[in-house]
Amino acid sequence: MSDLGLTHIALPVCDLEASLQFYSKYAHMQVVHHRESVDGAVAWISDCTRPFVIVLVKTHAVQHPLLPWAHLGVACASRTEVDRLCELARAENCLISGPKDSGLPVGYWAFLRDPDGHTLEVAYGQDIAFAIAKECLVP
Repeated sequence: MSDLGLTHIALPVCDLEASLQFYSKYAHMQVVHHRESVDGAVAWISDCTRPFVIVLVKTHAVQHPLLPWAHLGVACASRTEVDRLCELARAENCLISGPKDSGLPVGYWAFLRDPDGHTLEVAYGQDIAFAIAKECLVP
């Protein structure tokens, strides 16, 4: 793997531990780098499938959370997994909407709210790899 192209997105968070637990539970991400300094705490999290991380930056307040149409999206292995995560999110009062089946190419999806109000989409059947292979010169 090499660090080329899009490598990360940074999100401000107020409670780093709560965010780490949320993304571990709902996006199967793990900490790959963590540091604390006089400027605050930062954690890089990844699903370890490609060289891409979400950089969680601890801050005092989140001014502009990613709201539903501005969101992070993760692919699930099945509709059953989307349903399971939605039931868990409903029980934890962080399900925003869904699940909904929008057909191809959008697939079966739902929006969840992280501890700081950022939106996470969990989805099955979007087939982004197919669209990339079809439209991009991928070796």
